[in-house]
Amino acid sequence: MLPASSDVIVIGAGNAAFCAALAAAEHGVSVLVLERAPEDESGGNSRFTAGAFRCVYDGVDDLRTLMPDLTDQEVADSDFGTYTEEKFFDDMGRVTEYRTDPDLCELLVTRSRDTMHWMRGKGIRFIPIWGRQAYKIDGKFKFWGGLTVEAWGGGPGLVQMLTSAATKNGVTVAYEARATALIADDDGVKGVRIRHRGRTVEVKAKCVVLAAGGFQANTEMRTRYLGPGWELAKIRGTRFNTGDGIRMALDIGAMPTGNWSGCHAVGWDRNAPEFGDLTVGDNFQKHSYPWGIMINANGERFVDEGADFRNYTYAKYGRVILQQPGQFAWQVFDNKIIPMLRDEYRIKRVTKVRANTLEELVKKLDDVDAERALETIKTYNKAVKNDVKFDPNVKDGRCTIGLPINKSNWANTVDQPPFEAYAVTCGVTFTFGGLKIDTEGRVMDTDGHAIPGLHAAGELVGGLFYFNYPGGTGLMAGAVFGKIAGTTAGRGAAQSP
Repeated sequence: MLPASSDVIVIGAGNAAFCAALAAAEHGVSVLVLERAPEDESGGNSRFTAGAFRCVYDGVDDLRTLMPDLTDQEVADSDFGTYTEEKFFDDMGRVTEYRTDPDLCELLVTRSRDTMHWMRGKGIRFIPIWGRQAYKIDGKFKFWGGLTVEAWGGGPGLVQMLTSAATKNGVTVAYEARATALIADDDGVKGVRIRHRGRTVEVKAKCVVLAAGGFQANTEMRTRYLGPGWELAKIRGTRFNTGDGIRMALDIGAMPTGNWSGCHAVGWDRNAPEFGDLTVGDNFQKHSYPWGIMINANGERFVDEGADFRNYTYAKYGRVILQQPGQFAWQVFDNKIIPMLRDEYRIKRVTKVRANTLEELVKKLDDVDAERALETIKTYNKAVKNDVKFDPNVKDGRCTIGLPINKSNWANTVDQPPFEAYAVTCGVTFTFGGLKIDTEGRVMDTDGHAIPGLHAAGELVGGLFYFNYPGGTGLMAGAVFGKIAGTTAGRGAAQSP
């Protein structure tokens, strides 16, 4: 049974929601977390992630404080580099075409390090991203792309650790509890209407934190806001993120803001299910494309696969793939690169072809103009600047010359058998449009005033991401703004009569 009231109600049960719940609980108030999903599907999109956090660190000493399990040998074998506040700001500005909200961006960057240590203090363990963000060159791992740290156990491990931390801190978690409306009057939000295991109930609250994700799993909203064709995209994560949190807030006058026609969209296995599958997690993604080439149904390349590190292009290339004929593409690699492919290329549920000649390979590419594809590969091979050494740890400048779409880095010829190709379509992770908040995590109304008692964090906050996204920033933003919103809500509830 749900309680009749709670000082703070948090709607959602992913990373942002639990950070909000933990921060609110620090103020000695009662906290209720509402999770729409059953327990075995709980955790929102956080559970489907690889668990990467993009955070500021000034060197290995910062990382050892965050990850005390690091051994001296691991440190000696690794070049962790640094990821300064300046670099984080530069990345956020560059990939969002400088549209990111400056106030929210400043909070994200400047509080990332402290928030990670706060999470560590709550029992969340972190490890370096050895396999996906560092290649061993000359006996040493070199981390690249500003992304070094992930939660132990990935997304599932993160949700498990956060759930455990919440329970230890007295937070109540209710599953199969779908919030359907905010109870509000002229004085602000007073509670939540909930559909709990087939029954509708109302729970009073002094403060509510919305952290229920974006609207990507809602086909109607996706098509209305992202545009025609987006109903054909697949959903990387949970089937439960249908925009309820956003809708409830808009219904009581909240201000919408941000890139409502934009989303985080990646290359995703062409034959993956319509929604995420927890038994596979994020392994339907196919993110080694910078080392190979991508070919569409017309047998042509359509994007600069090596424009930047994967971290800075993968979240926008899903949209480009969706725009191709048939909404798919094939990623093509030869035997020089096949041993380097990320682990997700080796799962059983993968759309893959293999051949010993290019002529044989192109005939196996379903729905592709084979003759044109062969011509494209051969023309590409001739355009590669072979005098530049391939180095996956840096933007190596190994490029092509003279093609309609040149490849800027990591331009390896596709000429050493065997050859492999993987079919991908568009997988949507989360939507960029959402609610406007202030620097205390309070939801703003359309007149520019904070709605009393209403706060928000995570993917349903708008204004942070436009067009694109630096990898690992979603979980970091969820944690930073979850903590901010939870702190504001907990303090407000504690001070309320």
